[in-house]
Amino acid sequence: MNKIKTYAKAILLPVIIGGIVGLIIAPFMDYQTLEKPFLAPPAIVFPIVWTILYILMGISYGRLKIKNLADDEVKKIYYLQLGINILWPIFFFALKWRLFAFIWIILLDIAVYIMIKRFYEKDKTAGILQVPYMLWLLFATYLNFSIIL
Repeated sequence: MNKIKTYAKAILLPVIIGGIVGLIIAPFMDYQTLEKPFLAPPAIVFPIVWTILYILMGISYGRLKIKNLADDEVKKIYYLQLGINILWPIFFFALKWRLFAFIWIILLDIAVYIMIKRFYEKDKTAGILQVPYMLWLLFATYLNFSIIL
């Protein structure tokens, strides 16, 4: 498979899945009515940031695939964190399980940390491309926790 197809598949998977989840939770979205902390961004920021992060995620994973560095361990942690990521907004917005979502996002933080570590061991650039994701998740963890309080 050529590089363009590999990158296209790697990028489109998280972007499309993220979009589908966005459509699923849209009727339940109550961000505007939540009591949010001082640093909470406006709602419009989230789809923009997540799209960028999903693109970076795809580029990073595609890079490993192109270099034949996506072994079973890398694939498992990548798809595991993606699965955990997909479920968080469903728990938080659709089901309104705020405390459970907080515990779930901590699990996601851990999975993404492990993913970054594995990616970095294989290819430094692939790991570094995930740092914005980790930083955003830590901010999202803070927001989730603040909303619970």
